[in-house]
Amino acid sequence: QVQLVESGGGLVQAGGSLRLSCVASGKFSSINTMGWHRQAPGKQRELVARITHGGRTNYADSVKGRFAISRDNVKNTVYLQMNSLKPEDTAVYYCTFQNWGETSDYWGQGTQVTVSS
Repeated sequence: QVQLVESGGGLVQAGGSLRLSCVASGKFSSINTMGWHRQAPGKQRELVARITHGGRTNYADSVKGRFAISRDNVKNTVYLQMNSLKPEDTAVYYCTFQNWGETSDYWGQGTQVTVSS
């Protein structure tokens, strides 16, 4: 079982920056993928970015060049640096964890990001 605790959400003006953090705890393999999804009001959840234990990343096209995902494997923490934020980035952001050998992802409780125009 994996527990995820997110932090760093909030209200920011368009063009501003925020940094999200997520700490994983519990029992899991060192081989894993951590990431961020988001869900805006009235929309489906979508992948924002993810990063493997080895540091390989992929991003949604809508955030490429503006967001950067990173991780600290010692601290079991994943970060999402969000720059040049737009109102359309407003959503609840969820940390996700995919453990090696398991088919389902673990999800955090979510943190609200609101970008005002």
